[in-house]
Amino acid sequence: MSMFSIFDISSSAVSAQAQRLNVVASNLANVDAVAGPDGKTYKARQVVFQTTPMGDDSAAGVKVSAIQESDVPGRKVHDPSNPLADADGYVTHSNVNPVEEMVNMISASRSYQNNVEVMNTAKTLLLKTLQMGQ
Repeated sequence: MSMFSIFDISSSAVSAQAQRLNVVASNLANVDAVAGPDGKTYKARQVVFQTTPMGDDSAAGVKVSAIQESDVPGRKVHDPSNPLADADGYVTHSNVNPVEEMVNMISASRSYQNNVEVMNTAKTLLLKTLQMGQ
């Protein structure tokens, strides 16, 4: 594996984690959502990662292969005065768990930061190697 493959691998991870952060932000924005524009309640989304080959060598990066909706039922709140209430007076809210999403956000943010640090370290090592040749 060449030293330049590190940049390809880390950049693929940074891109994937950025997409994960966007999905987490969307989930957090809809924690208290009752119904979306289509009339259905918002369902939490999760990013699915997949390894992907990077170039001719045996290096593998990461990409987002899918964004899946959660099958967990939304929480029901008894509010018969709400116009979106069902026949029993319950309103179905989104199934987003804010605690899980915050943990997911911290994990994605740290992964993003770690991959940026890997690229910075690789850049520093390459510059030091060039300076040794002078």
